[in-house]
Amino acid sequence: MIKHNSLKKRLILFLAIFNLLLGGVLLTAAYRIALHEINEILDAQMSYVGERIATNVRPLQSVFDPHKDYHEEDLFIDIWAYKDQSDIKHNQHLLVGRKDQKGFYSHHNENGDWIVYVYPTQYYQIQISQQLKVRKVLAMELAAGMIFPYVLIFPFALLGLIWIIRHSFKPLDQFKFELAQRSSQDLSPIDLDSYPNELAPTIREMNQLFQRISLTQQEQKQFIADAAHELRTPITALNLQTKILLSESPEDRNLKNLSMGLARIKHLVTQLLALAKQDATVNLREYYCQLSLNEITVQCIEQLMNFAVEKEIDMGFLTNEVVEMNSIEHSLHSIIYNLLDNAIKYSPRGGVINVSIDRPNQQYVRLTIEDSGAGLEPEQYEQVLKRFYRVNHHLEVGSGLGLSIVDRAIQQLEGEIQFSRSHDLGGLSVVVILPTNTTQSVEQSS
Repeated sequence: MIKHNSLKKRLILFLAIFNLLLGGVLLTAAYRIALHEINEILDAQMSYVGERIATNVRPLQSVFDPHKDYHEEDLFIDIWAYKDQSDIKHNQHLLVGRKDQKGFYSHHNENGDWIVYVYPTQYYQIQISQQLKVRKVLAMELAAGMIFPYVLIFPFALLGLIWIIRHSFKPLDQFKFELAQRSSQDLSPIDLDSYPNELAPTIREMNQLFQRISLTQQEQKQFIADAAHELRTPITALNLQTKILLSESPEDRNLKNLSMGLARIKHLVTQLLALAKQDATVNLREYYCQLSLNEITVQCIEQLMNFAVEKEIDMGFLTNEVVEMNSIEHSLHSIIYNLLDNAIKYSPRGGVINVSIDRPNQQYVRLTIEDSGAGLEPEQYEQVLKRFYRVNHHLEVGSGLGLSIVDRAIQQLEGEIQFSRSHDLGGLSVVVILPTNTTQSVEQSS
């Protein structure tokens, strides 16, 4: 399983680590600077004390307690005579021995490291000693005091960095949201002006990809439309000739089978032409107009009445509320015509088809078509909207494209379709809900 890392989380983590490392560097630098300054100050202090003592020299011996904690002001002063070696033997753990040059010397004994200032005179040696760890502790305290504001501010700085990073990544979230909101047919180019320059190369590549996909789909749909259009004429001619032969030999079984096959092919070509028109790449804003849903429904019923009469089907309005709406005429016609055509095909001889038009509210209109056929199982509701999917394909002439055309047209009109079983007739109930006034421009892509 591939693990996807969050760029924002990684950036926040790396910045937090960087700031911690920076804090460590600052602490080290502050300690070194503080130690250097302390050494200079305390060295000057020890030198000053040694020179003052040299003006009035007399033997002196310091006492060091290893169990006591000393501070920077604590100095150990020893003055011993060159001719009296007993002093140095008695306190040899602290004394560094005779030195001919005055200055600072390092000294190490069982009590740690020491810094020693020696001031030799004619008869005495003055030695001023101080523990080195005293200076280091003081330097660390000063460094900690200097770094404390940084430690105090660090959590707030980190929160500020998190806010800045999230704010800076907002264009990526907007970009993701824009892609998520697009329909599968929307291949229009993405506006570069809405995004920072860092995203521009990616958006340009995506726009070029959209363009290539759009061109490919247009070529495919154009091929289907051209092929269907070219097949229409010879199939119509063959169908007419077959009918003539059937009129002369009405009992010929082979001619009947041929006629049924030609009817299927003619229906398929007609549906392919309708599908190609439905999928055409156009801006549909210009096709919107004010129209009567009732009149378009009546037209579709009249066009299909002959097929209903052949099967002795009672087809008519159950509810016919007058509805004027702003929509696309040919899309509405495709929806109603194909739904009624399917209802007639799958209704038994002597069946019933009810059509209802009403308005559940001012914004939407509801078209309901019910039949007395076998209906569909709930798990088939999604399947029948797929292209070339057919139920009981061996019983009726069809192509499996009718409901795909209906679904595509409903998407164009920003509506929805619902399937259920008719309570009154027992067959399929199809409910189409459409907006009565669509002001949003609908742009189709291939």
